Amino acid sequence: MKTVIHEDKVKVTPSIKEYIEEKLSRLDKYFEDAESITANVRIRVRNQDQIIEVTIPTKDFTLRREEQDNDLYAAIDLVIDKLERQIRKNKTRFERKYKDSTVTMINYDFVIAAEEQSQSKIVKRKNIETKPMSEEEAILQAELLSHDFFAFKNIDEDCVSVLYMRKDGNFGILNVK
Repeated sequence: MKTVIHEDKVKVTPSIKEYIEEKLSRLDKYFEDAESITANVRIRVRNQDQIIEVTIPTKDFTLRREEQDNDLYAAIDLVIDKLERQIRKNKTRFERKYKDSTVTMINYDFVIAAEEQSQSKIVKRKNIETKPMSEEEAILQAELLSHDFFAFKNIDEDCVSVLYMRKDGNFGILNVK
C-alpha cells in the first residue's frame, strides 16, 4: 500500500514515516491489489494531543479512522488496530455488497475469530414527532437533553435536519431534502 503523509503543525521524521508505513502494511492482506491503493495519512497537533487520521479510498468504499494520544506512536497503533477491526467486522457486508463487483478490492480469504463475527443490528427503534424550530433552538434542545445529535424540522431551511456534535465540540447539521 502506498502512503501519502500530510503534516499539519508537526514535522514527521523518517522514523515516524517508516513506522506508519510498517503498520499500514499490516492491512495489505485485506486487499486484493494493495499496491494500487494509497493511504492518506494526516498528522497534526492539538494542545498536547498528537492526532493521526488515516483515509484509505478504494474504488467501492472508503475506510477512515482518526485517533489521538499524547504519544504519536500510541496513536498510530490505535488507528491501525481500529482500521483492521473495521475491516474484519464488516467482512460479510463487504463480501455481500462488493463480491460481484468487476473490481474486487477486498481479499475475502482472511479468517475472523468467533467473537468478531457478530453482526451490527438495530436493537432499538424510536418514532419521534419533530416540531418546527430554528437551528439555535435545536442546539439548545440537544444541550438540554445531553444528546450527541438531535433531529428536528428546520424552519430556516424548510427540511428535516439532524444536528450532531463534532469531535471538536462544535455542531454540524445534516439537511435532508
